[in-house]
Amino acid sequence: MRCPRCGHDAPANADFCPQCGARLGAVCPGCGAPSDAGHKFCVKCGTALTPAATARAESRAPATAERRQLTVMFCDLVGATAVSSVLDPEEMRELIRAYQEACARVIARFEGHIAQYLGDGLLVYFGYPQAHEDDPRRAVRAALELVETITRANVRPRPGADDALAVRVGVHTGIVVVGEIGDASRHEHLALGETPNLAARLQEVAASSISRRCDGSIGWTTTASRRSSTVDTIRASACSAWGLSCS
Repeated sequence: MRCPRCGHDAPANADFCPQCGARLGAVCPGCGAPSDAGHKFCVKCGTALTPAATARAESRAPATAERRQLTVMFCDLVGATAVSSVLDPEEMRELIRAYQEACARVIARFEGHIAQYLGDGLLVYFGYPQAHEDDPRRAVRAALELVETITRANVRPRPGADDALAVRVGVHTGIVVVGEIGDASRHEHLALGETPNLAARLQEVAASSISRRCDGSIGWTTTASRRSSTVDTIRASACSAWGLSCS
């Protein structure tokens, strides 16, 4: 039973809230007004006070947001728009599915969490819902293996194509707030803050570093200030590294 004053989940047989001491009773799932136990409808808004209606309302109640350190990864298939222009939609679907499955296997190996599939991209968390002391290291190792996996597959959008498919990856670690967003019909747990934005930007920077002879690149930073950050970009095909300064 949820306390109408503080929102604490009290035992079903409790008469008073163990957290704040408020008297417990029926709470309207529509407007939140307290009601007597014998009432079948809310005296404030007329909403039904049946157990089923209350259960549905509680299931839609937003979870408490959590502030934590998180490593965020964005992975994107390079040139997907151009590829889709030369493939049949069914062929494009199969290609994206194979790409997503390959990425998912790598991410699972390092115990990352795929928060969203974004068409030809993936949003991945290392440190939520399961945290490790070395989440940044896991993310970077996963990113390197993603590039290697896609490069080794040597998939070409069509027979005779000059360039094989490649990926670009951005990784950043920082403080986020993780919580539910969306409405009652559709919601998901996402991390909000500067960290996901920087990871997305690092992905874009990595993409700009790809040359014709390079099959993929990774940009990451494990620490950053608001004023500037240092980004290491690895060119996977040659395993050469250089530093970039991002403002």
